[in-house]
Amino acid sequence: MVRTTLLAFLILMLCMASCKTDKKTESPTWRTKKLAKENQVHNQLMDIEKEQGWALLFDGETLNGWHLYNNPDSTRLSAWEVRDGNLFCNATDETKVFGDLVTDKEYENYELVFDWQMSLRGNGGVFINVQESPEYKATYQTGPEYQLLEPAHMDTKTPLKRPGCLWGLSPQLNEVEANATGQWNTARIVQKDGKIEFYLNGKLTAKEDFTSENWKNKVAASGFKDSPGFGKATRGRIALQNWYFESWFRNMKIREL
Repeated sequence: MVRTTLLAFLILMLCMASCKTDKKTESPTWRTKKLAKENQVHNQLMDIEKEQGWALLFDGETLNGWHLYNNPDSTRLSAWEVRDGNLFCNATDETKVFGDLVTDKEYENYELVFDWQMSLRGNGGVFINVQESPEYKATYQTGPEYQLLEPAHMDTKTPLKRPGCLWGLSPQLNEVEANATGQWNTARIVQKDGKIEFYLNGKLTAKEDFTSENWKNKVAASGFKDSPGFGKATRGRIALQNWYFESWFRNMKIREL
């Protein structure tokens, strides 16, 4: 009887150890399945959102509605791809065509929301009012930037480069930290008649009037003073930066005001 009980106990312990080992061994596949299942409920619009005029900027399955800046024919080979229901920037694959991803459509008065996360120590951005023209070689030459920053990046200690701020121009209006890699953040950008507001995880982080003298003076005193097209437009494309770090986006929704 004692031997039987002992044998049953040993079998139970072996089964528990096997379960733990299997979970660790299959973790990459398990994580992919988990992400795929999780994102089944994302990148969708509720009926009330449709009634309010919201539209998806990313459908969760394709890159429809997007193209590479000044290079619309290379999106198929670009670093941008759909992975596990997320819009993913595969920034470390050198076989890909690099470039910022921009919307096919221009926007002027709108509200934009999206979820984002960066790789460890990642740094990126979302640009607004981008002017697409051979005259400009990059999105940042015309478009102000909503800063995306993983907390371990050294720029978190620089006031004009913190997450959610208007990069290089204004510090956070309210202090807020971004969530670390593996966790999602929610951003919100509102622009109406040239006046913008940035939000990070529910907190107001930037507020500017692109039509004001104060804005012109701020740009003139910044690192953009030698960029004649920067920050002048109140209408343009929305761009996702392809920098040196992997980034993920989902639930990208916009409504025109």
